[in-house]
Amino acid sequence: MAKRDYYEILGLSKGANKADIKKSYRQIAMKYHPDKNPGDASAEAKFKEAAEAYSVLNDEQKKAHYDQFGHTPEGGMGGSPFDGFGGGGFGVDLSDALRIFMDGFGGGGLGDIFGGGGGSRSRGRARGSDLKIKLPLSLEEIATGVTKKMKVKRFESCSDCNGSGARDKADKTTCSVCHGRGEVQQVSRSMFGQFVNIQPCSNCDGTGEVIAHPCKTCNGDGRVRKESVVSAKIPAGVHAGNYMTLKGEGNSARRGGQHGDLIVLIDEKEHELFIRDEDNIYLELSINMAQAVAGTDLEIPTLTGNVNLKIPAGSQSGKLLRLRGKGIPRINSHMVGDQMVKIQIETPVKPSKQEREIYKQLADYYSSQKKKGSIFRKIKSLL
Repeated sequence: MAKRDYYEILGLSKGANKADIKKSYRQIAMKYHPDKNPGDASAEAKFKEAAEAYSVLNDEQKKAHYDQFGHTPEGGMGGSPFDGFGGGGFGVDLSDALRIFMDGFGGGGLGDIFGGGGGSRSRGRARGSDLKIKLPLSLEEIATGVTKKMKVKRFESCSDCNGSGARDKADKTTCSVCHGRGEVQQVSRSMFGQFVNIQPCSNCDGTGEVIAHPCKTCNGDGRVRKESVVSAKIPAGVHAGNYMTLKGEGNSARRGGQHGDLIVLIDEKEHELFIRDEDNIYLELSINMAQAVAGTDLEIPTLTGNVNLKIPAGSQSGKLLRLRGKGIPRINSHMVGDQMVKIQIETPVKPSKQEREIYKQLADYYSSQKKKGSIFRKIKSLL
């Protein structure tokens, strides 16, 4: 089946500039991001498809080749000249798609921060699949950074056969299809020339060996399902949607081979007091009428403990006070956001008798001051 046109995937016409490509990709990626569509296989497929298109069209050299040759129309001859190597036909898994997304928009991918993301996949022996886990963090944890331990259910190497899948070493023979190479070559021809596509051998699952008598514990799979504890060191300042790639912490491959990765997707817990806006946090502080009029000092919460805050005399509802450096650190930077405190003046719903008397005295005072002002204005108008 022919691959969809990359410009079509991003909703663009051929020859679109880099700014339009990036803008369109961001909109599509945000719409179909796995965090916004948990468990939706169709959305994940569209997210990966958009990432593949963007990875080609955002690269000047790949885009030039693609613009020159491109895909043939549906039902036409062959497929893309990139099929089987480099550029457009490589396909992306979820890990690659997330890296492409985060690399394209501000370096939000934690894999890049730690140097753990990216990297090419080796051919031949099969690779274990990646796992994805969502890690909810409180604002306090995000503000300071934290090391979290996570329980992960994954396939691990069978200890009884050391991951070989065989009862004994003598039970393994060289694969007759790939002759022990673990991979097979498929040659295809198109109008653009001859292409060689190398894939893992399906007869031996890329191992190069066939098992006569499988291990009774893992039934020849070379791995068993277990629950493991994995640690991840999360730096301060992460956002919901950031991710960390833990290399080799995913599923074990069948009968040995490279382990997959564990993709840790950051989620942000809702806080009972604070609202986050990028690097700043907001706190709504209720004070009474007397505190607003006379001013006062109050102890208020921050993400790192309580501090004293001076409320100026004459504060109005909606007034914003700033605590510098009490917000969220900016990732990969020495900058720290602020805590904004929004004043809300409370009016007593059920005032006591004493409160009513005090407020009545204030009302009488304001009324008398208003009358004095009115008399002064009349006298001034006669002069």
